Amino acid sequence: MKRLTIAACLALVSGAVLAEPMTRPGLWEIRVDKQIMDGQDMTARMAAMQAEMQKHMAGMTPEQRKQMEQAMGGRGMGGGGSPNTHRICISPEMAAQDKPVMQGDSRCEPTKTTRSGNRVSFEMNCPGVVGKGESVINGDSVATRMDMTITDAGGKHTMHTESRMSFLGTDCKGIKPADQLVKEMQARPKK
Repeated sequence: MKRLTIAACLALVSGAVLAEPMTRPGLWEIRVDKQIMDGQDMTARMAAMQAEMQKHMAGMTPEQRKQMEQAMGGRGMGGGGSPNTHRICISPEMAAQDKPVMQGDSRCEPTKTTRSGNRVSFEMNCPGVVGKGESVINGDSVATRMDMTITDAGGKHTMHTESRMSFLGTDCKGIKPADQLVKEMQARPKK
């Protein structure tokens, strides 16, 4: 459950500034520089989990590895191989929006967004996640800091995250646009 919560929060953090008009459509790499959950540094733990996955994939047959890479790559996972990174494809529609995009849950809209120059401050109140943060846009790079309170089956958790997005180019290299992935998730039958 915590892995799912962390993944959902990463999607929120990375998606918080994607619709800022200065963001271009194309492939972006997101690196989580710092993630603290309930006072515990999760950054090293996440890097270790990613390294374990890479080790597991190295032991697969070439056919199995290709199949796994294709499955993960279409969702932006697998990134550039650096610890705590993943890639996301921003569609032209996402880049043209005039509000932050909260991925993963169509009911999640920012409750407040303030822009001043290259800074975007935002607040959100989504099912299970309440938070605020700020992003600073510098050309092809977006640095985001965010503080959240997450409520799940295990109770309430606090999380502080610092991440950086870097523009890699207009070709998404087979990664599906994030808005398309959200639509596909919403179309799946609920269990």
